[in-house]
Amino acid sequence: MSIFTKIISIFMMIPALLGLYKQDADDTVDAYVSRVGSIGIENTIESAVPQTEIYNMINEHFASPLPEGKTEKKAIVIGYDGCRADALTLVGDSYSGIGKMVDAGAFVKLAYCGGVNLPAENTQDTSTAPGWCAVLTGVWADQNGIYSNGVNKTLEYKTLFTTLVENKVIDSANFITSWKGHFVNDDSTYKLEKQYCEDNKLNVAFNCCNEDVASALTAIKDIRQDDCSDFIFAIYEGTDHAGHTFGFSTNNPIYESGFKLNDVLAYMTLEAVESRDTYATEDWLIIITSDHGGYGTDHGGPSMQERIVFIVTNK
Repeated sequence: MSIFTKIISIFMMIPALLGLYKQDADDTVDAYVSRVGSIGIENTIESAVPQTEIYNMINEHFASPLPEGKTEKKAIVIGYDGCRADALTLVGDSYSGIGKMVDAGAFVKLAYCGGVNLPAENTQDTSTAPGWCAVLTGVWADQNGIYSNGVNKTLEYKTLFTTLVENKVIDSANFITSWKGHFVNDDSTYKLEKQYCEDNKLNVAFNCCNEDVASALTAIKDIRQDDCSDFIFAIYEGTDHAGHTFGFSTNNPIYESGFKLNDVLAYMTLEAVESRDTYATEDWLIIITSDHGGYGTDHGGPSMQERIVFIVTNK
């Protein structure tokens, strides 16, 4: 753990240590709907789009013709793990990745995880593996088999990393995370796919870092290369860690700190993109999104607070 991260971690704990925060007992559906409605998002909870739509957005981006004056396509997805949609009310005026995108005219939409939108009951856990796997395969658990964490995904439905590189749509991809459940542990979601990429010598990097700052620095190091990865998927965990420890609630100053850590790291990541010498001639698709929300100190269930997420995109 870096010294910077240790300082952030201590800062995040101060409100709880001082007794300024207790688990939010007033995190009601009505309060949640009110907060989401105050953001000014293009759609409503009832008309939320499936998070699988991100898969289509990325495929369509790489399949579409290059705009005039552009010579190469790139895409980056920055994931805020465990980030509720109402956390968008916490976006600040400076050093905010989401704020930076919105100021530049980004589109903001509500999306749903869990396999189906409310009021129907979710058909897969509102958890990390099912959420990101839906984004990366474009299908829900009834097809990709990932209903919960701790299951090896088969190769029947490969992720965008593999298919885009294997089909020579792009040259390279980079998956960056700090959660070992993606591809490090024996029961990791992408353990078999990582092995498949290695066996077939596909140019897909799998980077598991110690913590969020290291994840961001890994993404930024890649972006600063002249020929950076064509598709970068970087997940920052601040909101999920804060939520599990102290509570998933925008009334929780520790959860707010976790969100702002994610948002600052996203800001730094986007600054690196825009600082590329070749940025003016590159066609970038940029997406910030979440895999699931949370309620209390957990997630995985059917509540609105767990199931409604967001998509912020420049296209």
